[in-house]
Order: sequence, then structure tokens, then C-alpha cells
Amino acid sequence: MNLLFIHQNFPGQFKHLAPALAARGHRVCAMPLRNSQAGHWQGVQLWPYQVSRGTTPQIHPWIADFETKTIRAEACFRAALKLQADGFNPNVIIAHHGWGESLFLKDIWPHAKLGLYCEFFYHPQGADVGFDPEFPPHDLGDFCRLRLKNLNNLLHFEVADAGLSPTHWQASTFPEPFRSRISVIHDGIDTQRVAPNPKVRLTLNGNMVLTKQDEVITFVNRNLEPYRGYHIFMRALPEILKRRPRARVLIVGGDAVSYGAKPKHGKTWKDIFAAEVRPQISDADWSRVHLLGNIAYQHFIALLQLSRVHVYLTYPFVLSWSLLEAMSVGCAILASNTQPLHEAIKHDETGRLVGFFDTGGLVNALCDLLDDPDSRQRLGRNARAFAQKTYDLKRVCLPQQLAWVEALDDSGSPTPS
Repeated sequence: MNLLFIHQNFPGQFKHLAPALAARGHRVCAMPLRNSQAGHWQGVQLWPYQVSRGTTPQIHPWIADFETKTIRAEACFRAALKLQADGFNPNVIIAHHGWGESLFLKDIWPHAKLGLYCEFFYHPQGADVGFDPEFPPHDLGDFCRLRLKNLNNLLHFEVADAGLSPTHWQASTFPEPFRSRISVIHDGIDTQRVAPNPKVRLTLNGNMVLTKQDEVITFVNRNLEPYRGYHIFMRALPEILKRRPRARVLIVGGDAVSYGAKPKHGKTWKDIFAAEVRPQISDADWSRVHLLGNIAYQHFIALLQLSRVHVYLTYPFVLSWSLLEAMSVGCAILASNTQPLHEAIKHDETGRLVGFFDTGGLVNALCDLLDDPDSRQRLGRNARAFAQKTYDLKRVCLPQQLAWVEALDDSGSPTPS
């Protein structure tokens, strides 16, 4: 079978699936959006391409997003025409369509099956938008803009054959009739690699060595921002430090914005909320807070292995890999009682839940766990068992993904290349 992957930052969510398909004897190509030469990666043939223009200045703000996606879709379409001229005709196209690139590929290969990675469908109510009253929409026109933002999703539904979503809640955000064509299969966690390590040691600042004997609290985001509850955690921090005089707080995350609006005046959310709480924290206590930025993956896993309690907060939005990796490591997890968490964290079974905005409840629940090693051990053990049963890459998720892809192809034989 000939397979084509579309992802603007390939491999992205396909980092295990694409090589596994190549290893099974399929011809696998991918089209990433980047400035590089054609090449190979883990058995996958790479055909990079670029866009030739940007969004029109002064375009109506409600349609700027769709124009950007159309520009990318055209660039991918033009590059795919060259791929077809070179003799490549896919049986199946697997696309993360969130950036629009795959919109016109069925116009080139009408008989190819198109499977979409369905990450999120936008809603003006009941999900991330309007969830946090501290950051309301600027005006009601934002709801109109959001409806237009879904044009990319809706146009893809007209040509796609099936969808793949990592969680049931994320799949539930998509409307019928396409929702019925979405299979729920997580990207997968390598639970053999991401596992407890009682002997773990982590060196901070080149001289401070932390072990399991230290009281370590962890908080992890790709970027430190309100969507992932950074402001809530920081506002709980002064009381946490007062009540836990021996604790070390390790905060991982960058300065950029992954989701939602950027802060004003060129500031970062990280600095804004650190500055807000800093006057409430003594210099001695602040020295126990470690803002680590983005760290290498092996250090990230070691950090989770050290964690006595791992805090994870999120708006009703896409569930982070880091939460499931923390479960796989066997962390005692304290998480926000928001919808994406409910299929992974069962209260007092695989972790504990607290109201997203309840800073006092967060402090109390955190301190209760830190004072209760038996509960931490039980919750961590249950979290790991659940991760192994539900999200294990090699035994659960990857076999299901492979079966999903291969079931899309009903041609019976690969298309000649």
C-alpha cells in the first residue's frame, strides 16, 4: 500500500505510526512544511514544501485564519501535483488537517482514502472559549470568528473518509454526522521507557542534586499560559511554600503561547504571573521555585520520576501528553476537575480532582497528598496500571492505529508507483 502523511511539523502525532507502517512493507511518504531537501526518516520518504506568500495585510480579521489555511492548502496541493507527476499515487492519505494543508488533496487523488487526525472542533460555549471569566472574549464578534475558524474542519468533512481522535472527549467536540466516522485511539505512551525509577537523580543548576528523598512538586506545560492553568498554580504557590517549607517546586514550560491570546505589551504569561505573586513570597521561599523553561526529554522523564505530587490543570481542551506520561511514571496526580481529565483521572482512584479555579482547594489537596504517602503510592500505582492498560504504545495504541490505517485501504493491492 502507498501511504501519504500530511503534517506541517511531521512527524508530530505520527512519529510512531508512520515508521511502523514502513516497517510492515508499505511505501510511506510524508509532506512536511519546511525548508529542507527531500530525504528519508525511519523508512519514510520526505517531500518537504514551502508556502510562497503570507496572509494579506488588513484582511478582515474573521477570515484571516481561513486565508492562512487556504495558502497552506494551495502550497501542499501544488507540491502534491509534482509528487503525482513523479508517479506516486497513494491508496491512503493520513492528515493532521488542523492547518489546512490537506484540503485539496482529494482533487488530485479522488480514489485515495483520506483519514483525518481530529484534534479539536471549536465551540463558542461549553469548551475552552468563555471558560475562564478572567479572560473573556474581546467582543461578541469573537464567536463569529470562531464559527468561521471551523470552515477548515467542515470542508474537510465533505471529502474525508474517516477520523482518528486521541480521546473520547476530543472526539465528542466534533459534530454529527462526521463524529460517527471518528475512531478513538490515543497516540500512545511508551510505558516501558516512561516508568518509575526509585533511584532517579536530577541535578539542578549544575550543583543541586534531587532524589526521591526530596519533596518535589512538579507542574509542566509546553508553554506557561492560562489555558493550562499556570495562573491558578502560581496564585496557589505562596501558600504552598508557606505550608511546605521543605518542598522544591519544579515548573517546566516555555515563554511562548500555544493556545489562546498573547498577553499585551510584549510580555509573557510566565513573567506576568510570576511578578504578580512574587511580592507574597520571601526570597528564601522563592529560591525553592525552579522555573526550568523547556528541558530535554530525558530530563523531563527524570523530573516526573522525582515528583512526589504532579499538578496538571487545563481548560476544557486538548489533553496533554505530559499528563499521561506522568501517569505512566506512577506520579500521584492532582488535576483540575475539567472534562478532558475525566476519562483518565478517576477521583481518588488514578489521581485526585480539584476545581480549576479553586486555589484554596488546590493547596489543601496538595498538602493532604504530601502528608499521606500511602495514598500517594496507591494513586501512583493505579495511575500507572491505567496508563499501561489504556495508553500503552506497543501493546494497545499502535496496533489499533495500524489496523485503522490498513482498514481504510479497500483496493486489495498497492497502487503502482
